[in-house]
Amino acid sequence: MDKKTTIRVSLVVAVAFFMQFLDTTAVNTAIPAMAQAFGVDIVRLSTGVTSYLMALAVFIPVSGWVADRFGTRRVFCGSVAFFIVSSTLCGTSQSLWQFVAYRVMQGMAGAMMSPVGRLAVLKATPKEELPTAMNYITIPALVAPIMGPVVGGYLTTFWSWRWIFYLNLPIGIACILLARRYIPVETTEPTPKGAFDWSGFVSSGLALSGFMYGVEMFSKSAVPYWLAGLIVGASLLLLFGNVRHASRVERPLIDYSVMRVRTYGITIWVGSVSRIVIGAFPYLVPLMFQEGFGLTPFRSGLLFLATMAGNLSMKTATVWLIRRYPFRNLLLVNGFLVALFTFLTALLMPETPVWLILVTLFCAGLVRSMQFSSLTTLAFADMAERKMTSANTLYSTVQQMSTGMGIAVGAVMLRFANQIGGGVPGVYTVADFRFAFMAIAALGGLHLVGYAFLRPTAGNAVRIKPKEA
Repeated sequence: MDKKTTIRVSLVVAVAFFMQFLDTTAVNTAIPAMAQAFGVDIVRLSTGVTSYLMALAVFIPVSGWVADRFGTRRVFCGSVAFFIVSSTLCGTSQSLWQFVAYRVMQGMAGAMMSPVGRLAVLKATPKEELPTAMNYITIPALVAPIMGPVVGGYLTTFWSWRWIFYLNLPIGIACILLARRYIPVETTEPTPKGAFDWSGFVSSGLALSGFMYGVEMFSKSAVPYWLAGLIVGASLLLLFGNVRHASRVERPLIDYSVMRVRTYGITIWVGSVSRIVIGAFPYLVPLMFQEGFGLTPFRSGLLFLATMAGNLSMKTATVWLIRRYPFRNLLLVNGFLVALFTFLTALLMPETPVWLILVTLFCAGLVRSMQFSSLTTLAFADMAERKMTSANTLYSTVQQMSTGMGIAVGAVMLRFANQIGGGVPGVYTVADFRFAFMAIAALGGLHLVGYAFLRPTAGNAVRIKPKEA
């Protein structure tokens, strides 16, 4: 494929990613209004968030098999269409249980849309153009969580929370039309190489959904730590059984053997910690501005836009930096900067000048963007073409889990700080947020040791661009 096709496919997939991430983050700001519309309390409405995450965890592992069976473009367009339908149904919900059922449908669609979209990019992109392609499709994962609260707050305040879901209709239709025009049709007939792994589906579904549910429970102040930990522990035991099962079947639903590729394995194990550190930031910062600084949600969202400006600004330099410096150096140095600016965010106070807050958030956005793009590119840099589907399925699953863990870790640190400080449960002070940010920064610094195990030549297949003819 030529460079122009690679860019077009990447941008089409980026539109779908943006729609999904924006929907997921925007809905959080509408929870009070939705609870009032359904006549339930806010805590019960969290079931709608949990059901979506659990559906993602159950069905993401299926995406690779479905893409092989029916073809990436067909599955991608179908999943976007299903996401549009389920989003529209969410907007028409009249009760909590209707909303939960439609959110499960949305999660099923999203579980196909994101992994298969990335797979379409991987299939259309030669290795030397992978940094450019990954640079485009990682933008939504960084920008949408920042725009989501602003968009959701605006629509809920001045229109209706239902428009958060209706907004997906024009975006999704445009995405399908662009996909049918620009995503290439596969030249070979897609067929499965084996029967569907039902045992793997059941065991992975129970393990991953249980894990996501347990992680989400950590953020609930009314749930004791030991109960959430027990659910997570039981889920990990089930996951261990799923790994053993995968090693005994010819075509497992999740092929863990791809982790034998050194660079890929590091992006899974060590990279997950990086994604936890990155994912905690957009959860903690707006909360700190509102709960700690006493700012309105809208003003908090406006300040946080500085992080998005940093994310987008770094995109112009990301590909150049990846091609110029070894991945090991980039991940170590930039990872240190991620930890540093997380620590500096902990030092912000209500009386801190606005310009200094904006500079800190802007710089944090720069380094978060660089780390996220570098990890996503490196994950597939040394992977054989025949293993790309399996690698993409596992990576998508782990990415979703680690993002959820970022929120959970941030919430746990807040609760812990509140408890040891003797504060009122659920009422967080600036000191509580300072503790949480410093704990996340410490985690960000300590885990960098893992990147030292990367070879200096790791990812060279995507770093070295051939000379133009």
